[in-house]
Amino acid sequence: MANMVFDQRYKQQMEGLDEPPFDSDFGQKIYKTVSKKSWSEWVERQKMLLNEYRLQPWTREAQEFLVEQMNDFFFGSGGELPKEFVAPTT
Repeated sequence: MANMVFDQRYKQQMEGLDEPPFDSDFGQKIYKTVSKKSWSEWVERQKMLLNEYRLQPWTREAQEFLVEQMNDFFFGSGGELPKEFVAPTT
């Protein structure tokens, strides 16, 4: 049976993650309140942030920045895009 959650971004019942993304309280919070759809949107946002800011994800500073951005993305204002970001055209 699928893990159903009340998604914080979409404000509706949706299918949740199969397991917590992190072994922490924050990971449990995400598991209980973030849908698979929202998580996949975060993964794309994270890639963009890594590229735009040229972050090295193994550094503590980059990890702390990404956790702040993730928290804002799911539970805050949704997170702001970098000022220099230009969305790709299709």
